[in-house]
Amino acid sequence: MKIGELAGRAGVTVKAVRYYESLGLVTPRRLANGYRDYTEDDAPLVHEIRVLSGLGIPVERTRPFLACLAAGQQHADDCPESLAGYREAVDELTERIEALTARRAILMHHLRQAAYRNSSIPVPDDEAHGKHGKHAKHGKHRERGEHPMSDLYRLPADLPVPEDDGAADHLPGLKMPRIELSSTTGETVGLHALGTGRTVVYVYPLTGRPDADLSHGWDSIPGARGCTAEACDFRDHHHELLAAGARGVFGLSSQDTGYQREVVERLRLPFAMLSDPRLSTAAVLGLPTFAFGGATLFKRLTLVIRDGAIEHVFYPVFPPDEHAQQVLAWMRDNPTA
Repeated sequence: MKIGELAGRAGVTVKAVRYYESLGLVTPRRLANGYRDYTEDDAPLVHEIRVLSGLGIPVERTRPFLACLAAGQQHADDCPESLAGYREAVDELTERIEALTARRAILMHHLRQAAYRNSSIPVPDDEAHGKHGKHAKHGKHRERGEHPMSDLYRLPADLPVPEDDGAADHLPGLKMPRIELSSTTGETVGLHALGTGRTVVYVYPLTGRPDADLSHGWDSIPGARGCTAEACDFRDHHHELLAAGARGVFGLSSQDTGYQREVVERLRLPFAMLSDPRLSTAAVLGLPTFAFGGATLFKRLTLVIRDGAIEHVFYPVFPPDEHAQQVLAWMRDNPTA
């Protein structure tokens, strides 16, 4: 048969067949006109080379397998020499895996050192990493689609925009319930006892960490992505919010206080976070939630609380990295007496 027919039957290119021939793995006879003439026995040889190459065995080291077929064995790995070839390939892969694993550990160490450099929270070791609270499993959630170790501080341009489903329409005018939540300051904050004047409480699903991914599908949930960017926006406009009449600003999520404290330290937030791991606020006030990864999380919204009652609600919130500025604009347009 001609070289093109052999290549087609074996599933390789003509160039590959010529390369195998140059190594002496396949030896066609030459016709009087100079054309190569391959036999039926050459097709399984070329096919075997292709299969073994796909497994990572170099073409040059397929000779024992081809010799096994040439000796009349039904399978190319029926011979002891073929088994030795397998073992050699496995040993090389093991060495490469060990080397790559060691390199990965060093890179992860540098990543964590850099990620927590500006935080007083100890850098988590390999055993404790990812076990920072109820939603620690979300440490693997990707905050940027398919891109691992994404930039939590910036948002991709193609995020889906959340729609107003009316889940917060009932909130304006409600009195704040008697709920006390743990604060990252170490104190307990009563939502019913925030005092006179306005207090801004922005509610968010969860924050990721720069040394961990957020899992696949997070970005596709409208309104889910952007908790870190939102916190930074409230940080950058905190003084302006106070000047516009806010008595204080709080972030609120279902993550535990230890997890939130790391966020406050790392982002240098000038305000405290409140932890509501049982979603008590959602149960009493009827705040909207959503399910993800086996957990129930708050949907993103912001409450402007005045004199113990909800004066205004921002829902849905988008884009989160500009939300503090939206709240600031509303407060300036609606000054207190």
